[in-house]
Amino acid sequence: MRVVFWGTPEFAVESLKALLNSKHQVVAVVTQPDKPKGRGKKLTPPPVKVVAQEHSIPVLQPEKVKSNKELYEELKRLKPDIFVVVAYGKILPKEIIELPKYKTVNVHASLLPEYRGAAPIHRAIMEGKEKTGVCIMEITEQLDAGDIYKCVEIPISEEDDIISVHNKLAKAGADLLVDVLNK
Repeated sequence: MRVVFWGTPEFAVESLKALLNSKHQVVAVVTQPDKPKGRGKKLTPPPVKVVAQEHSIPVLQPEKVKSNKELYEELKRLKPDIFVVVAYGKILPKEIIELPKYKTVNVHASLLPEYRGAAPIHRAIMEGKEKTGVCIMEITEQLDAGDIYKCVEIPISEEDDIISVHNKLAKAGADLLVDVLNK
């Protein structure tokens, strides 16, 4: 399938790499604009952009997604079969969600419907949960309300912290994503 990948932070990198190592073709990556970081406020690219550039994948970095005719036309030109969204950082408007031939899917770092919305990993740890997980779901206009295709459960041990749970979920989500897309 022709995939347009939407993602920004380190969490999304595992899913992008998994797609690059699959039978699917990543035709473009959409990520947030470079941001100033550090004392010198040097413009720093998002982790997903770095990986995309290493693989010579076209990168789109729109300042806004809503009411962006240029972005819409560029995405349409790519003839995507599916959009994969992993921690992109902005809510996609209906006209973008409905653009691909098939669907727009999301890798969400919780066992939906629990912890819909932002910061699901932090919330699971703060509440002392013994397990969490990751789900592949369809994106609809309503936040985290689309059909859930598949989930995988991940235990949270007493030794785990936000970083270890984050890394487990990123890897599990990447594997689950490719599994779901292959079906």
